[in-house]
Amino acid sequence: MGGIVAKDGSPQTSVTETKLEAKINEAVRRREVKGSSIKSFNSIILKFPKIEESFRKYKTTFEEFDEDGNGAIDLQELKHCFRKLEINFTDEEINDLFEACDINEDMRMKFNEFIVLLCLVYLLEEDSTAQHTKSLMGMPSLEATFETLVDAFVFLDKNKDGYVSKSEMVDAINETTTGERSSGRIAMKRFEEMDWDKNGMVNFKEFLFAFTHWVGIEDNDDEDEGEDNV
Repeated sequence: MGGIVAKDGSPQTSVTETKLEAKINEAVRRREVKGSSIKSFNSIILKFPKIEESFRKYKTTFEEFDEDGNGAIDLQELKHCFRKLEINFTDEEINDLFEACDINEDMRMKFNEFIVLLCLVYLLEEDSTAQHTKSLMGMPSLEATFETLVDAFVFLDKNKDGYVSKSEMVDAINETTTGERSSGRIAMKRFEEMDWDKNGMVNFKEFLFAFTHWVGIEDNDDEDEGEDNV
């Protein structure tokens, strides 16, 4: 994929996508056609406790697939997980997903990385015509949470190009905090937390990793311990 050009004419950084990222972004853009039920960023924040609770319910599922009990899922364990949950992805697709979500590049998938991967699977499966589309993993409450996350991203991506820019994040925050002097600072802090690769654009995967941090399910929160919360 080539560079991204904003519909509002604002300059945006060129984004290079892998084959998997392109597939995910295409699925996001198709989902964006439906619009979002979310009306403000504050309404997303209010959902944090319920989302965290939903995630943590599946910690036991994560531990079940952590066959050697080392606190992480490796590639072979993930393939066993997919087979047991009857998620019909090829080995190549599973390899690509594992690599994309192994944010620490240590060939070990921690709980927050596992949650992000499952959400990407949900998006891709919902976008497909597979017969099990509406019963992904047999986890209806987790699916409902994932749908909330997709809805939140659609709300933030004002121009529906599959990426959230700084200006879009500012717009989203300002819709809630119009007139507050701190709104710009809040927006920039949130955007920086999402923009993992520092290219000025946030894709759905980056948004998901930031979200696991916001709701508190990351394994390591030390680096941001001293920062003020919004």
